Amino acid sequence: MSQVILFDLDGTLTESGEGITKSVQYALEKLGVSAPELESLKVFVGPPLLEQFMKYAGFDKETAEKAVEYYRERYSDKGMFENTVYPGVEEALKELKMRGYRLAVASAKPTYYVTQIMDHFNLTRYFEVIAGTDLHGPKVTKSQVIEEALERMNLSDHRDQVIMVGDREHDVLGARKCGIECVAVSYGYGSREELEKAQPIQIVASAEELLNFFD
Repeated sequence: MSQVILFDLDGTLTESGEGITKSVQYALEKLGVSAPELESLKVFVGPPLLEQFMKYAGFDKETAEKAVEYYRERYSDKGMFENTVYPGVEEALKELKMRGYRLAVASAKPTYYVTQIMDHFNLTRYFEVIAGTDLHGPKVTKSQVIEEALERMNLSDHRDQVIMVGDREHDVLGARKCGIECVAVSYGYGSREELEKAQPIQIVASAEELLNFFD
């Protein structure tokens, strides 16, 4: 029986696509690349940025690192606050806490941004641990962040008590790599097809459905 829930941030707790896609567009333009429409840049929401720039923009590692730098120029200034909390999320967090669940955030976004966003939306109070990636390595993958959260909560040897909640395949696969199950939310940035292929324990369509899963 799960007693601990690890939450992804982008696409799970907050609808952060506008700030992320506009910052990706800005980075591509700075590198002289014709930036596509914002909608098609939603593949950048959630997974680690460096690998997304290499995968979707076809950049080598050095160019992708430069793209991440440019991305952060705009994101630090404006992008992180072009963002809203999904309907019902705060109520669900409050209820889960009341039911006695231990909650943590495990995000592939750098901790530097995660803590500011959580504070901005007054969500920090619901979480025991907030774990993100490093701005400049070496902790850059979802599984590394999950491992950090488990360690900080003294749960490395109690993985059967933990469940991950996220909206992209890298949430499901990262959790699986760490030996924990994942519930996927379909209201975020991963397509139904992407999520089904990753085979989470359950797919839910709203914060209310998520709450029912943990009933």
